[in-house]
Order: sequence, then C-alpha cells, then structure tokens
Amino acid sequence: MKAWLFTLGTEVVTGRVVNTNAAYLGRRLTLLGFEVLGNVSLVDDVELIASWLSLVLSGRPALVVTTGGLGPTYDDVTLEAVARAAGRRLVLNEHALEMVRRRYEERGLPLTPERVKMAYLPEGGEAIPNPVGTAPGCWLRHGETIVVSLPGVPSELEAMWEGYVEPRLRKVAPLRHIAERLFTVVGVPESSAAAVVKRLLHRYPSIYVKTHPKGHETRGPVLLVYVQASASSREEAENAADIAAKELAAELENLGGSVTWGGSLQ
Repeated sequence: MKAWLFTLGTEVVTGRVVNTNAAYLGRRLTLLGFEVLGNVSLVDDVELIASWLSLVLSGRPALVVTTGGLGPTYDDVTLEAVARAAGRRLVLNEHALEMVRRRYEERGLPLTPERVKMAYLPEGGEAIPNPVGTAPGCWLRHGETIVVSLPGVPSELEAMWEGYVEPRLRKVAPLRHIAERLFTVVGVPESSAAAVVKRLLHRYPSIYVKTHPKGHETRGPVLLVYVQASASSREEAENAADIAAKELAAELENLGGSVTWGGSLQ
C-alpha cells in the first residue's frame, strides 16, 4: 500500500522551520507497513498545492497525508486545495464547527469568521479532533485513497496521529511486520561496500539496505549500515533481517572491515 506525504508551508520550504513532521510521519507509516513513495513540501499557494495533489491522487495511492495550513489565517489554504484536487466543494462541517466553538468557549472567546474558517472541510470529509490546539483535522475518502489532513504544529500533529489517525489506519494498513538491524563497519569505503550491497540485494530483493558514511571515503572510512526486512509475520521478518545483516557484515569483514553491532541513525 503506497503513501505520500505533503508537508506544507512557506516557512518549511524557506527553511525557517525544520521539517520534523516528514521524519515523524515517514517513520510511523513505514512501521505500519506502508510504502512511503515521497514527501512534497510546497509554499502556501492553493493552486500549486491542488495541482500536486491532483497529480499524486491520479496514481491512486492508498494514503495521502498533508500537514500544515489548517489554521485561521489567509495563508492556511490546505483544505481548499484538497477540495479542489478531489473535485469537491469546501463546506462548513457542523462537527468541526462544534469542536472549534468548544475550544474558544473554554477561553471565553467568541466565534469570528477567522475561527469559523477552520471548520470548513472538503465535502464528505470527517473532522479529526485536536486535543492540543484549535484546528480540527480532516479524514477524507477519495476513491481508493484516504486523504488525512493534520495541522503543522508537531505537538498537535503527533497527538492527533497517535490518538486518532494511526488507530484507525491500523484497520486498513497492510499486515506487514518490519525488522531492522544496524551496525558500523570501519575500514571499508562506501564505494567498495556498494558492490557487496548490490549482490546482497540481488539475492534478497525484499531487503532494504542503506549505508550512511560517517568518516572519510579514503582517509578513514566509517559506514553506518541499516538493514530492513518486511514480511507478513514478525518471526519471518526478524529471520530475514538477521540472515541478510549477518551475510552483509561477513562480506564487509572479508574486505578488511571491522564490524560493531548497534548504533543510532541520529
């Protein structure tokens, strides 16, 4: 099941805000068993966002997740773009409006047009509760694709994802289990390791391997090696990861490398 991410906002594209949402969602979706094909970051332009969403939706992925652009300001245009891409109207959603109303009533604040704006969802969309902030999210079924739209503030996004979106996605997510192995090899240049990795992937086409250079290619090569296996059962995934990682480590040792198991990608 294929998935796409849209991490939206001019502040993200221009580098004023670090795009932690892409890393968080990419990781969570991968561990759920989705194949994340890409992350698109765009400025807050409704036509631009709608055109890219239309392009991705034409490929009928299982899931599209958007972040950012759900607030009360002029540049919060994500749901308008989703509506355009899906060929739907943007309509006032009574459930979303009640969520917004309750949030502001708690603070003794009235509903204004800017606050009501956050309750407009694409027609047919379902409001996703926001336990941290004020803007509801949106769950929309468009043909074969689920489109989930969440705020860009990480604390809001993560609370909504873990409390509502992920539990619901687990009912439709592929029954795949992920197993990972990580080791460091000193003394083998990445260019030498590349041929070994290529041979391994030919033997095990379902395995994913990534080498992360941590030293200098010629003056002091150090590689952090990540191996991932996915399968329909936990045991099968763990066995596949063990076999592939051990074979790869052994071949790198044969090239003169010194292997240490474990490590961190951070």
